Amino acid sequence: MHSVRTLIVGAGVSGLATAAALGETGDEDYLVLDADSAMGGYCKTVKQAGFTWDYSGHFFHFRHPEIESWLRARMPDQKIFTVVKRAFIEYGGKFVDFPFQKNIHQLEKSEFIDCIHDLYFARMSAERGGAGSEPEPANFKDMLYCRFGRAITEKFLVPYNEKLYATDLSRLDAGAMGRFFPHANLSEVMHHLKAPDNSSYNSTFTYPEGGAIQFVNALASAVSTPNIALNEALVSVDRERRIARSSKREIRFERLVSSAPFNRLLRIVGLESEPSIWTSNKVLVFNLGFDRKGPRDVNWIYYPDPKCVFYRIGFYDNIFDTERLSTYVEIGLPSSAPVTEAFIEQTKRRVLDDMRRNRIIDEHELIAEHHVVMDPAYVHLTRQSIAEHARLSAILREQGVHSIGRYGGWTYCSIEDNIVEARELVSRMHA
Repeated sequence: MHSVRTLIVGAGVSGLATAAALGETGDEDYLVLDADSAMGGYCKTVKQAGFTWDYSGHFFHFRHPEIESWLRARMPDQKIFTVVKRAFIEYGGKFVDFPFQKNIHQLEKSEFIDCIHDLYFARMSAERGGAGSEPEPANFKDMLYCRFGRAITEKFLVPYNEKLYATDLSRLDAGAMGRFFPHANLSEVMHHLKAPDNSSYNSTFTYPEGGAIQFVNALASAVSTPNIALNEALVSVDRERRIARSSKREIRFERLVSSAPFNRLLRIVGLESEPSIWTSNKVLVFNLGFDRKGPRDVNWIYYPDPKCVFYRIGFYDNIFDTERLSTYVEIGLPSSAPVTEAFIEQTKRRVLDDMRRNRIIDEHELIAEHHVVMDPAYVHLTRQSIAEHARLSAILREQGVHSIGRYGGWTYCSIEDNIVEARELVSRMHA
Protein backbone atom coordinates (compact mmCIF):
# COMPACT_ATOMS: atom_id res chain seq x y z
CA MET A 1 0.00 0.00 0.00
CA HIS A 2 1.26 3.47 -0.92
CA SER A 3 1.74 5.79 2.07
CA VAL A 4 2.03 9.57 2.01
CA ARG A 5 1.94 12.31 4.61
CA THR A 6 -0.33 14.63 2.58
CA LEU A 7 -2.75 13.41 -0.07
CA ILE A 8 -3.95 16.29 -2.26
CA VAL A 9 -7.09 15.80 -4.35
CA GLY A 10 -7.26 18.05 -7.40
CA ALA A 11 -4.47 19.40 -9.61
CA GLY A 12 -6.06 22.80 -10.10
CA VAL A 13 -4.88 26.05 -8.58
CA SER A 14 -5.77 25.12 -4.97
CA GLY A 15 -4.19 21.66 -5.10
CA LEU A 16 -1.01 22.77 -6.85
CA ALA A 17 -0.67 25.79 -4.56
CA THR A 18 -0.89 23.42 -1.57
CA ALA A 19 1.79 21.15 -3.01
CA ALA A 20 4.03 24.11 -3.88
CA ALA A 21 3.68 25.53 -0.37
CA LEU A 22 4.53 22.15 1.17
CA GLY A 23 7.62 21.93 -1.02
CA GLU A 24 8.77 25.36 0.14
CA THR A 25 8.75 24.06 3.72
CA GLY A 26 10.97 21.16 2.64
CA ASP A 27 8.08 18.69 2.89
CA GLU A 28 8.07 16.62 -0.33
CA ASP A 29 6.00 13.78 1.18
CA TYR A 30 2.81 14.53 -0.76
CA LEU A 31 0.83 13.13 -3.68
CA VAL A 32 -1.50 15.11 -5.96
CA LEU A 33 -4.34 13.13 -7.57
CA ASP A 34 -6.53 14.31 -10.41
CA ALA A 35 -9.10 12.35 -12.41
CA ASP A 36 -8.40 14.44 -15.52
CA SER A 37 -5.59 13.86 -17.99
CA ALA A 38 -4.31 17.43 -17.59
CA MET A 39 -3.69 19.84 -14.72
CA GLY A 40 -5.63 23.05 -14.22
CA GLY A 41 -9.22 22.16 -13.34
CA TYR A 42 -11.36 24.92 -14.86
CA CYS A 43 -8.21 27.00 -15.41
CA LYS A 44 -7.27 25.26 -18.66
CA THR A 45 -6.44 26.97 -21.95
CA VAL A 46 -7.45 25.96 -25.47
CA LYS A 47 -5.59 27.06 -28.63
CA GLN A 48 -7.24 26.80 -32.02
CA ALA A 49 -6.60 28.45 -35.41
CA GLY A 50 -4.42 31.11 -33.80
CA PHE A 51 -6.92 31.89 -31.03
CA THR A 52 -6.14 31.49 -27.33
CA TRP A 53 -9.11 30.80 -25.04
CA ASP A 54 -9.59 29.61 -21.48
CA TYR A 55 -12.41 27.34 -20.41
CA SER A 56 -13.88 30.67 -19.38
CA GLY A 57 -12.30 34.07 -18.85
CA HIS A 58 -9.81 33.68 -15.98
CA PHE A 59 -8.29 37.08 -15.50
CA PHE A 60 -6.17 37.49 -12.39
CA HIS A 61 -6.76 40.38 -10.00
CA PHE A 62 -3.88 40.50 -7.51
CA ARG A 63 -4.21 42.00 -4.04
CA HIS A 64 -0.98 40.40 -2.80
CA PRO A 65 2.06 41.67 -4.73
CA GLU A 66 4.25 38.89 -3.37
CA ILE A 67 2.00 36.24 -4.96
CA GLU A 68 2.01 38.03 -8.31
CA SER A 69 5.82 38.34 -8.16
CA TRP A 70 6.17 34.66 -7.25
CA LEU A 71 4.08 33.63 -10.26
CA ARG A 72 5.73 36.05 -12.67
CA ALA A 73 9.16 34.75 -11.70
CA ARG A 74 8.05 31.31 -12.88
CA MET A 75 6.85 32.59 -16.27
CA PRO A 76 10.06 34.14 -17.63
CA ASP A 77 9.18 33.46 -21.27
CA GLN A 78 5.66 34.87 -21.09
CA LYS A 79 4.59 38.34 -22.15
CA ILE A 80 2.15 39.38 -19.43
CA PHE A 81 -0.53 41.96 -20.13
CA THR A 82 -1.77 44.30 -17.42
CA VAL A 83 -5.14 45.65 -18.50
CA VAL A 84 -7.30 48.46 -17.15
CA LYS A 85 -10.79 46.99 -17.26
CA ARG A 86 -13.38 48.41 -19.65
CA ALA A 87 -16.80 46.93 -18.91
CA PHE A 88 -20.28 47.91 -20.08
CA ILE A 89 -23.89 46.88 -19.70
CA GLU A 90 -26.14 46.59 -22.73
CA TYR A 91 -29.30 48.34 -21.58
CA GLY A 92 -32.11 49.70 -23.71
CA GLY A 93 -30.07 49.59 -26.90
CA LYS A 94 -27.09 51.53 -25.51
CA PHE A 95 -24.02 50.89 -23.39
CA VAL A 96 -23.95 51.94 -19.74
CA ASP A 97 -20.71 51.78 -17.79
CA PHE A 98 -20.43 48.95 -15.28
CA PRO A 99 -21.40 48.87 -12.45
CA PHE A 100 -24.98 49.88 -13.17
CA GLN A 101 -25.68 51.29 -9.70
CA LYS A 102 -22.85 53.84 -10.02
CA ASN A 103 -23.84 54.92 -13.52
CA ILE A 104 -27.60 55.49 -13.43
CA HIS A 105 -26.95 59.07 -14.64
CA GLN A 106 -26.18 57.54 -18.05
CA LEU A 107 -29.77 56.31 -18.39
CA GLU A 108 -32.60 58.19 -20.08
CA LYS A 109 -33.85 61.04 -17.88
CA SER A 110 -37.07 59.34 -16.74
CA GLU A 111 -35.24 56.13 -15.82
CA PHE A 112 -32.53 58.05 -13.99
CA ILE A 113 -35.21 59.84 -11.95
CA ASP A 114 -36.82 56.49 -11.10
CA CYS A 115 -33.47 55.08 -9.96
CA ILE A 116 -32.28 58.07 -7.91
CA HIS A 117 -35.73 58.50 -6.32
CA ASP A 118 -35.94 54.86 -5.23
CA LEU A 119 -32.30 54.79 -4.11
CA TYR A 120 -32.82 57.91 -1.99
CA PHE A 121 -35.87 56.56 -0.19
CA ALA A 122 -34.27 53.14 0.26
CA ARG A 123 -31.35 54.82 2.02
CA MET A 124 -33.65 56.99 4.11
CA SER A 125 -35.62 53.93 5.14
CA ALA A 126 -32.40 52.14 6.12
CA GLU A 127 -31.22 55.07 8.22
CA ARG A 128 -34.55 55.22 10.05
CA GLY A 129 -33.79 51.64 11.15
CA GLY A 130 -31.81 53.17 14.01
CA ALA A 131 -28.57 55.09 14.51
CA GLY A 132 -27.78 54.97 10.81
CA SER A 133 -27.70 51.17 10.74
CA GLU A 134 -29.38 49.08 8.06
CA PRO A 135 -31.91 46.35 8.83
CA GLU A 136 -30.51 42.87 8.36
CA PRO A 137 -31.67 41.68 4.91
CA ALA A 138 -33.28 38.24 4.82
CA ASN A 139 -31.60 37.16 1.56
CA PHE A 140 -29.69 38.43 -1.47
CA LYS A 141 -32.76 39.79 -3.26
CA ASP A 142 -33.94 41.53 -0.09
CA MET A 143 -30.47 43.07 0.29
CA LEU A 144 -30.68 44.52 -3.22
CA TYR A 145 -34.08 46.13 -2.62
CA CYS A 146 -33.02 47.42 0.82
CA ARG A 147 -29.81 49.02 -0.41
CA PHE A 148 -30.67 50.14 -3.93
CA GLY A 149 -34.45 50.50 -4.11
CA ARG A 150 -36.87 49.05 -6.62
CA ALA A 151 -35.75 50.67 -9.88
CA ILE A 152 -32.02 49.80 -9.84
CA THR A 153 -32.82 46.35 -8.50
CA GLU A 154 -35.43 45.51 -11.13
CA LYS A 155 -33.74 47.15 -14.10
CA PHE A 156 -30.41 45.38 -13.70
CA LEU A 157 -29.44 43.72 -10.43
CA VAL A 158 -32.15 41.05 -10.30
CA PRO A 159 -32.47 40.16 -14.00
CA TYR A 160 -28.71 39.98 -14.54
CA ASN A 161 -27.91 37.94 -11.44
CA GLU A 162 -30.84 35.59 -11.97
CA LYS A 163 -29.52 34.89 -15.48
CA LEU A 164 -26.10 34.20 -14.00
CA TYR A 165 -27.13 32.06 -11.00
CA ALA A 166 -30.12 30.47 -12.78
CA THR A 167 -32.15 30.66 -9.59
CA ASP A 168 -34.43 32.97 -7.62
CA LEU A 169 -32.13 35.35 -5.73
CA SER A 170 -34.30 35.13 -2.63
CA ARG A 171 -32.73 31.66 -2.10
CA LEU A 172 -29.25 33.12 -1.71
CA ASP A 173 -27.65 34.51 1.42
CA ALA A 174 -27.43 38.31 1.60
CA GLY A 175 -23.63 38.08 1.45
CA ALA A 176 -23.53 35.47 -1.32
CA MET A 177 -21.06 37.48 -3.43
CA GLY A 178 -19.01 38.91 -0.57
CA ARG A 179 -16.45 41.55 -1.55
CA PHE A 180 -17.09 40.86 -5.25
CA PHE A 181 -20.43 42.65 -5.25
CA PRO A 182 -19.99 46.34 -6.27
CA HIS A 183 -21.88 48.17 -3.53
CA ALA A 184 -22.58 51.89 -3.84
CA ASN A 185 -24.30 54.17 -1.36
CA LEU A 186 -26.20 57.36 -2.15
CA SER A 187 -23.20 59.61 -1.52
CA GLU A 188 -21.04 57.59 -3.91
CA VAL A 189 -23.70 57.71 -6.62
CA MET A 190 -24.08 61.47 -6.25
CA HIS A 191 -20.31 62.01 -6.27
CA HIS A 192 -20.10 59.85 -9.38
CA LEU A 193 -22.24 62.34 -11.33
CA LYS A 194 -19.26 64.69 -11.64
CA ALA A 195 -16.27 62.47 -10.87
CA PRO A 196 -16.64 59.08 -12.55
CA ASP A 197 -15.04 56.21 -10.64
CA ASN A 198 -15.84 52.67 -11.76
CA SER A 199 -13.20 51.12 -9.52
CA SER A 200 -13.89 47.64 -8.22
CA TYR A 201 -11.96 44.58 -7.01
CA ASN A 202 -10.93 43.88 -10.62
CA SER A 203 -10.29 47.39 -11.97
CA THR A 204 -7.07 46.07 -13.45
CA PHE A 205 -6.24 42.49 -14.30
CA THR A 206 -3.25 40.47 -15.41
CA TYR A 207 -3.20 37.98 -18.26
CA PRO A 208 -0.32 36.05 -19.89
CA GLU A 209 -0.07 35.68 -23.66
CA GLY A 210 -0.29 31.89 -23.34
CA GLY A 211 -3.59 32.00 -21.42
CA ALA A 212 -4.53 31.22 -17.84
CA ILE A 213 -2.85 27.80 -18.00
CA GLN A 214 0.44 29.67 -17.63
CA PHE A 215 -0.48 30.49 -14.04
CA VAL A 216 -1.16 26.80 -13.49
CA ASN A 217 2.17 25.91 -15.08
CA ALA A 218 3.90 28.43 -12.82
CA LEU A 219 2.44 26.72 -9.75
CA ALA A 220 3.28 23.28 -11.15
CA SER A 221 6.91 24.34 -11.69
CA ALA A 222 7.27 24.37 -7.89
CA VAL A 223 5.79 20.87 -7.54
CA SER A 224 7.76 17.65 -7.87
CA THR A 225 6.56 16.04 -11.11
CA PRO A 226 6.67 12.42 -9.80
CA ASN A 227 4.29 13.55 -7.05
CA ILE A 228 1.48 14.37 -9.51
CA ALA A 229 -0.78 11.50 -10.60
CA LEU A 230 -3.19 12.34 -13.42
CA ASN A 231 -5.97 10.08 -14.72
CA GLU A 232 -6.45 8.89 -11.16
CA ALA A 233 -9.73 9.62 -9.39
CA LEU A 234 -10.43 9.48 -5.67
CA VAL A 235 -13.14 6.85 -5.15
CA SER A 236 -13.61 6.49 -1.38
CA VAL A 237 -12.03 7.42 1.94
CA ASP A 238 -11.95 5.46 5.19
CA ARG A 239 -11.66 8.41 7.59
CA GLU A 240 -11.02 6.33 10.71
CA ARG A 241 -8.15 4.35 9.18
CA ARG A 242 -7.07 7.28 6.98
CA ILE A 243 -6.95 5.16 3.86
CA ALA A 244 -8.04 6.49 0.48
CA ARG A 245 -8.96 4.31 -2.46
CA SER A 246 -8.34 5.75 -5.90
CA SER A 247 -9.20 4.33 -9.30
CA LYS A 248 -5.76 2.67 -9.27
CA ARG A 249 -4.68 1.89 -5.69
CA GLU A 250 -5.04 2.31 -1.96
CA ILE A 251 -3.19 5.17 -0.28
CA ARG A 252 -2.56 5.63 3.42
CA PHE A 253 -2.39 9.29 4.45
CA GLU A 254 -1.90 11.44 7.53
CA ARG A 255 -3.93 14.32 6.14
CA LEU A 256 -6.01 14.86 3.03
CA VAL A 257 -6.49 18.21 1.27
CA SER A 258 -9.33 18.30 -1.25
CA SER A 259 -10.47 20.99 -3.68
CA ALA A 260 -13.26 18.80 -5.08
CA PRO A 261 -16.79 20.21 -4.84
CA PHE A 262 -17.80 19.85 -1.21
CA ASN A 263 -20.95 17.83 -1.89
CA ARG A 264 -18.92 15.32 -3.94
CA LEU A 265 -16.32 15.05 -1.20
CA LEU A 266 -19.07 14.29 1.33
CA ARG A 267 -20.21 11.33 -0.76
CA ILE A 268 -16.63 10.07 -1.16
CA VAL A 269 -15.86 10.21 2.56
CA GLY A 270 -19.27 8.82 3.56
CA LEU A 271 -20.48 11.83 5.51
CA GLU A 272 -24.26 12.29 5.33
CA SER A 273 -25.87 15.60 4.44
CA GLU A 274 -29.13 16.65 2.81
CA PRO A 275 -28.37 16.90 -0.95
CA SER A 276 -30.83 19.77 -1.47
CA ILE A 277 -28.52 22.05 0.54
CA TRP A 278 -25.78 21.90 -2.08
CA THR A 279 -27.23 23.59 -5.16
CA SER A 280 -25.43 25.49 -7.88
CA ASN A 281 -25.77 26.55 -11.48
CA LYS A 282 -23.78 25.35 -14.44
CA VAL A 283 -22.39 27.55 -17.16
CA LEU A 284 -22.17 26.70 -20.84
CA VAL A 285 -19.26 28.61 -22.34
CA PHE A 286 -18.74 29.15 -26.07
CA ASN A 287 -15.29 30.29 -27.18
CA LEU A 288 -15.76 31.80 -30.63
CA GLY A 289 -13.20 33.11 -33.13
CA PHE A 290 -14.16 35.24 -36.15
CA ASP A 291 -12.41 36.44 -39.28
CA ARG A 292 -12.48 40.16 -38.49
CA LYS A 293 -12.48 42.64 -35.63
CA GLY A 294 -15.50 43.37 -33.47
CA PRO A 295 -16.05 46.03 -30.79
CA ARG A 296 -12.87 47.73 -29.63
CA ASP A 297 -11.85 49.05 -26.23
CA VAL A 298 -14.06 46.70 -24.24
CA ASN A 299 -13.27 43.67 -22.08
CA TRP A 300 -16.73 42.63 -20.90
CA ILE A 301 -20.33 43.37 -21.82
CA TYR A 302 -23.14 42.34 -19.46
CA TYR A 303 -26.63 41.50 -20.73
CA PRO A 304 -29.52 41.66 -18.21
CA ASP A 305 -32.22 41.30 -20.90
CA PRO A 306 -33.87 37.88 -20.39
CA LYS A 307 -34.54 37.71 -24.13
CA CYS A 308 -30.78 37.49 -24.74
CA VAL A 309 -29.47 33.96 -24.19
CA PHE A 310 -26.11 34.94 -22.69
CA TYR A 311 -25.41 36.98 -19.59
CA ARG A 312 -21.88 38.10 -20.47
CA ILE A 313 -19.40 38.31 -23.34
CA GLY A 314 -15.65 38.73 -22.86
CA PHE A 315 -13.17 39.84 -25.52
CA TYR A 316 -9.73 38.21 -25.71
CA ASP A 317 -8.75 40.15 -28.83
CA ASN A 318 -8.89 43.44 -26.92
CA ILE A 319 -6.40 42.05 -24.39
CA PHE A 320 -4.00 40.80 -27.06
CA ASP A 321 -4.70 43.74 -29.42
CA THR A 322 -5.34 41.47 -32.38
CA GLU A 323 -7.45 42.08 -35.47
CA ARG A 324 -9.78 39.08 -35.26
CA LEU A 325 -12.71 38.98 -32.87
CA SER A 326 -12.05 36.40 -30.14
CA THR A 327 -14.77 36.01 -27.51
CA TYR A 328 -16.07 33.87 -24.71
CA VAL A 329 -19.83 33.80 -24.24
CA GLU A 330 -21.43 32.58 -21.00
CA ILE A 331 -24.90 31.09 -20.49
CA GLY A 332 -26.15 30.28 -16.98
CA LEU A 333 -28.24 27.11 -16.61
CA PRO A 334 -29.89 25.27 -13.72
CA SER A 335 -27.81 22.33 -12.56
CA SER A 336 -30.67 20.01 -13.56
CA ALA A 337 -30.76 21.24 -17.17
CA PRO A 338 -29.76 18.48 -19.63
CA VAL A 339 -26.96 19.69 -21.90
CA THR A 340 -27.08 17.45 -24.96
CA GLU A 341 -25.25 17.93 -28.23
CA ALA A 342 -28.55 19.01 -29.80
CA PHE A 343 -29.04 21.59 -27.02
CA ILE A 344 -25.49 22.90 -27.49
CA GLU A 345 -25.97 23.31 -31.24
CA GLN A 346 -29.34 25.01 -30.80
CA THR A 347 -27.90 27.33 -28.15
CA LYS A 348 -24.92 28.22 -30.34
CA ARG A 349 -27.34 29.35 -33.07
CA ARG A 350 -29.16 31.50 -30.51
CA VAL A 351 -25.82 32.93 -29.36
CA LEU A 352 -24.85 33.95 -32.89
CA ASP A 353 -28.31 35.44 -33.53
CA ASP A 354 -28.12 37.45 -30.31
CA MET A 355 -24.58 38.59 -31.10
CA ARG A 356 -25.88 39.96 -34.41
CA ARG A 357 -28.91 41.54 -32.77
CA ASN A 358 -26.63 43.23 -30.24
CA ARG A 359 -24.23 44.42 -32.95
CA ILE A 360 -21.25 42.36 -31.78
CA ILE A 361 -21.01 40.74 -35.22
CA ASP A 362 -22.57 41.49 -38.62
CA GLU A 363 -21.04 39.80 -41.65
CA HIS A 364 -18.38 38.08 -39.57
CA GLU A 365 -17.44 34.51 -40.43
CA LEU A 366 -17.07 32.06 -37.55
CA ILE A 367 -13.78 30.27 -38.19
CA ALA A 368 -13.04 28.53 -34.88
CA GLU A 369 -15.12 27.41 -31.93
CA HIS A 370 -14.94 25.49 -28.67
CA HIS A 371 -17.41 24.89 -25.86
CA VAL A 372 -17.29 23.58 -22.33
CA VAL A 373 -19.82 23.03 -19.55
CA MET A 374 -18.66 24.05 -16.08
CA ASP A 375 -20.68 22.12 -13.49
CA PRO A 376 -20.74 23.39 -10.82
CA ALA A 377 -19.91 26.93 -11.86
CA TYR A 378 -21.42 29.32 -9.27
CA VAL A 379 -22.53 27.69 -6.03
CA HIS A 380 -25.75 28.88 -4.40
CA LEU A 381 -24.47 30.23 -1.13
CA THR A 382 -27.36 30.07 1.33
CA ARG A 383 -27.65 30.42 5.08
CA GLN A 384 -28.18 26.68 5.31
CA SER A 385 -25.17 25.81 3.14
CA ILE A 386 -22.94 28.19 5.12
CA ALA A 387 -23.96 26.64 8.44
CA GLU A 388 -23.76 23.06 7.17
CA HIS A 389 -20.39 23.61 5.54
CA ALA A 390 -19.00 24.98 8.80
CA ARG A 391 -20.39 22.03 10.79
CA LEU A 392 -19.19 19.31 8.44
CA SER A 393 -15.81 20.93 7.78
CA ALA A 394 -15.10 20.89 11.51
CA ILE A 395 -15.83 17.16 11.64
CA LEU A 396 -13.59 16.50 8.66
CA ARG A 397 -10.70 18.57 10.04
CA GLU A 398 -10.76 16.51 13.22
CA GLN A 399 -10.20 13.46 11.00
CA GLY A 400 -7.38 15.03 9.00
CA VAL A 401 -9.49 16.05 5.97
CA HIS A 402 -9.35 19.67 4.75
CA SER A 403 -11.68 20.98 2.04
CA ILE A 404 -10.43 24.15 0.33
CA GLY A 405 -10.85 26.31 -2.77
CA ARG A 406 -13.91 27.78 -4.42
CA TYR A 407 -15.79 24.51 -4.58
CA GLY A 408 -14.23 22.78 -1.61
CA GLY A 409 -15.08 25.86 0.42
CA TRP A 410 -18.48 26.10 -1.29
CA THR A 411 -18.07 29.84 -1.68
CA TYR A 412 -17.42 32.72 -4.05
CA CYS A 413 -13.75 33.67 -4.26
CA SER A 414 -10.96 34.61 -6.64
CA ILE A 415 -8.18 32.41 -7.99
CA GLU A 416 -5.68 34.38 -5.92
CA ASP A 417 -7.81 33.69 -2.82
CA ASN A 418 -7.29 29.97 -3.49
CA ILE A 419 -3.51 30.41 -3.42
CA VAL A 420 -3.69 32.43 -0.21
CA GLU A 421 -5.92 29.81 1.44
CA ALA A 422 -3.60 26.96 0.41
CA ARG A 423 -0.55 28.73 1.81
CA GLU A 424 -2.32 29.50 5.08
CA LEU A 425 -3.39 25.88 5.45
CA VAL A 426 0.16 24.62 4.95
CA SER A 427 1.41 27.21 7.45
CA ARG A 428 -1.03 25.87 10.05
CA MET A 429 -0.03 22.29 9.28
CA HIS A 430 3.61 23.12 9.98
CA ALA A 431 3.03 25.44 12.96
